[in-house]
Amino acid sequence: MIGTGDVVLEACGISKSFPGVKALDQVSLTLRSGRLTALLGENGAGKSTLMNVVAGVFPPDAGELLLAGQPVRFTSPRQAQDHGIAMIFQELNLVPGLTVAENVFLGREPLRRCGLIDYAELNRRAAEWLQRLDLDIPPSAPTRRLRVGQQQVVEIAKALAGEVRILIMDEPTSALSERETEVLFQRITDLKRRGVAIAYITHKLDELARIADDAAVMRDGRMIGSAPWKELSRPDIVRMMVGRDLVEPVRRTRSAVTIEETTTAQGTTRAGQTDQAEREEDAAAVSSPSPIDEVLRVEQLTLPHPTRPGDFLVAHVNFQVRRGEVLGIFGLMGAGRTELLECLFGLHGRACSGNVFVGGRRAVLRSAGDAIAVGLAMAPEDRKQDGLVLSMSVAENTSLASLDRAERFGLIRPRAEREHVQGYLQRFRVKTSSLRQRVRNLSGGNQQKVILAKWLATAPRLLLLDEPTRGIDVRAKQEIYALIDQLTRDGLAVIVVSSELPEILIVSDRILVLCEGRATGEFSRAEVTEEKIMHAALPRKPASLC
Repeated sequence: MIGTGDVVLEACGISKSFPGVKALDQVSLTLRSGRLTALLGENGAGKSTLMNVVAGVFPPDAGELLLAGQPVRFTSPRQAQDHGIAMIFQELNLVPGLTVAENVFLGREPLRRCGLIDYAELNRRAAEWLQRLDLDIPPSAPTRRLRVGQQQVVEIAKALAGEVRILIMDEPTSALSERETEVLFQRITDLKRRGVAIAYITHKLDELARIADDAAVMRDGRMIGSAPWKELSRPDIVRMMVGRDLVEPVRRTRSAVTIEETTTAQGTTRAGQTDQAEREEDAAAVSSPSPIDEVLRVEQLTLPHPTRPGDFLVAHVNFQVRRGEVLGIFGLMGAGRTELLECLFGLHGRACSGNVFVGGRRAVLRSAGDAIAVGLAMAPEDRKQDGLVLSMSVAENTSLASLDRAERFGLIRPRAEREHVQGYLQRFRVKTSSLRQRVRNLSGGNQQKVILAKWLATAPRLLLLDEPTRGIDVRAKQEIYALIDQLTRDGLAVIVVSSELPEILIVSDRILVLCEGRATGEFSRAEVTEEKIMHAALPRKPASLC
């Protein structure tokens, strides 16, 4: 019997290469019973590749795996599962056409004596796991209808429902609410008590203080070092990850374009004003946008719930956004954040009602084409599913929304396409070996930059960003924040949806809070606090009166 702290798995000298990329270079890692090892590093450091080798997704080019001291070599994930290794993937790995219960027990369904699936038992077991993870959905619900965060919880249930000796978790909380994350941490504690060895990939360093026992840091496909978590400080970890000290992002201090223009028009300087006076002036400017500056105005935007008559995903929401401003939208899961952006981008067609004005003119947004035509652009939450065509090149993805700039007589001119997108990719510092490289081979942060470059190539008025830093590392986050700031300084209006409250506070000039589809609070930069935001985001009893 394995005791707590005993070695369960050793990865020894693992190397792995893909076309044009050496993903792993002689990497070694030890996982111990009843301990959680945080595997840290920037996007592209090799963390997920190493875990995919352990989970049987990729065979190593060199090196070996030792399970309880015995060499093993997996040729498929099923073989790894048979040895008690389960993995929760960062990119959702569910079958959309199956129910939640069918996904949770896929490949290990309970059977009747006749050999057919016992669906009553299947749904009963799945319901138990959904209850343990505090996910209030029926086990018979079609998986395709779930939001990204709900699908993430189903992925977790799928991994935990088996006989697990080693659990690999790749960014498991990237799409979870605070409550769901708390429930997951409770299950992690239970697993450690049972002696399960856990490898945990995350970019959220703050959450590791509660759950991590050890840490291992990778950079550029190599293992930089490992140590007990309590022996490492945050600056130590960041230095190991990026090879240098990293400056923390600073909170935006003003809406750059409008305030600068206002100052110039008045012929005055703010050098002699107090900080309090600046904050008051900023708040006044943000709360009272002029018609000239207004890019978007939304009146009574409403989206009915597709299956619950009389209920709404978005209910009578009003707001406006002006030139050079970042409007942050915050809310807990189910608040209607993503649905609101989808309405603005025409993705719900005639199901949405209300009035939308772009540049002072009423816009009819029945499709994404309508939205693009009036100057709207949207980077979706699930970048690989909805934002990119993974089999296409970097250049092809970047030009997708503006093909008219590169076509002639209905044919795409490759040279014109490359010339059109190259400047945008350089501006966003996309790290790629070639414009012809497939976008699936880029890190998460660089994939996100390709999406931003794609939409900037359309010369939009307003950029909609849904969870723009989901699943990317600390440095890539800072780069995205800096890009947002530069875009607004150039006059672009931006709406940012984020489930991370610190992120909303960093990037936003104003913050709109949603609860159960309704706008329950709007705060200027000068007056906002975390307490005010959370008070507005939490449902009140009865829930319908949120």
